[in-house]
Amino acid sequence: MNQINDGLRNGAPDPEQEISGSEIGQEERLAHFITMLSDDDEANRWKAAEILGRLKDPTAVDPLIETLWDDDSRVRLKAAWALGRIGDQRAISPLHRLYRIENEWGQEIITEALEAINLTKNHG
Repeated sequence: MNQINDGLRNGAPDPEQEISGSEIGQEERLAHFITMLSDDDEANRWKAAEILGRLKDPTAVDPLIETLWDDDSRVRLKAAWALGRIGDQRAISPLHRLYRIENEWGQEIITEALEAINLTKNHG
């Protein structure tokens, strides 16, 4: 398959390909996606959290923690997932606070994120 088709998944860009590149490009992408966490469109905020989770850069932890209080539950839970992928201890307390106000489905995602952070702590 050619490179263009490899980069598409159901017509959408592959986040894994979007995040590869040079160090300077990496920093620019990181800043771009952190800024997108504040976008007016919840779909853009969700995508930003998804990509930041795949980047696994600790620079994104504080902005993702702020996103745990987004008005859109899908965005909040994607931020929780992303924090689990990054595995930074700073997310533990905010995730516990979010757990107390989310529904059962949301609590499952938050539990998985907390477990991932604990694995990182114990094996990282």
